[in-house]
Amino acid sequence: MRRPIVAGNWKMNLDLAAGRDLIASIRAEYATAEPVEVVVCPPTPYLFPAAKALDGCEIRLGAQDIYYTKSGAYTGEVSAEMIAETGADFVILGHSERRHTIGHLEDDRMINLKAHAARRAGLTPILCVGETLAERDAEKTLEVLTFQLTAGIVGLDVSGAKDLVIAYEPVWAIGTGRNATPAQAQEAHAHLRAELRRLIGAAADNVRILYGGSVKPDNAGELFAQADVDGGLIGGASLKADTFVPIIRAAVAAAV
Repeated sequence: MRRPIVAGNWKMNLDLAAGRDLIASIRAEYATAEPVEVVVCPPTPYLFPAAKALDGCEIRLGAQDIYYTKSGAYTGEVSAEMIAETGADFVILGHSERRHTIGHLEDDRMINLKAHAARRAGLTPILCVGETLAERDAEKTLEVLTFQLTAGIVGLDVSGAKDLVIAYEPVWAIGTGRNATPAQAQEAHAHLRAELRRLIGAAADNVRILYGGSVKPDNAGELFAQADVDGGLIGGASLKADTFVPIIRAAVAAAV
């Protein structure tokens, strides 16, 4: 059975004090969350303080991005090896805000290079894939997911459960208040699972596939109850304990 993940992507939010308070609140809840793996992904400058705040508990630490080379004249970039030294276990790659926001516009080749860098450094990549509203309206959702998944993991050894996590994030549902229905989420996740089986065989059944599109306490339970939804990559609702903790509880309820 796949152990669900609830990962909080703080994006560029919270100050240091608020981040510590949030971690303390999550720690207080986590004693009852053993069936679920909880991950917090703060901004890069907060990784070391977050690691200290997490010391002695089972909550995992994740980063929001890496660069794909070990070192060099890349002002402002941070390598996978540097991130690993903070104590992080996970790294988000290919988030829609990096694929589609001017100033980033990351392509699948770059995302794949970052995935290789993550594995080289012992990090588990959380590879984000998802369609835009225009692609959904053109009925290209499954085609887009196949392309992004295939390009993202090409050349990777993902035979183990810790080698890869996928996050399906319909771009039209990120930060908009809209979300895919549970049936739409399951359709996308089942397609991703089938494509993983085509690409990596039986190991596909070990890969956790998260949903990441405006997950909130009031829809988390129904989303997490879907057969191929193995938790969530949570954005805005991860910034406050009174919304993030109920999502963790929903994942626990779906897992038992």
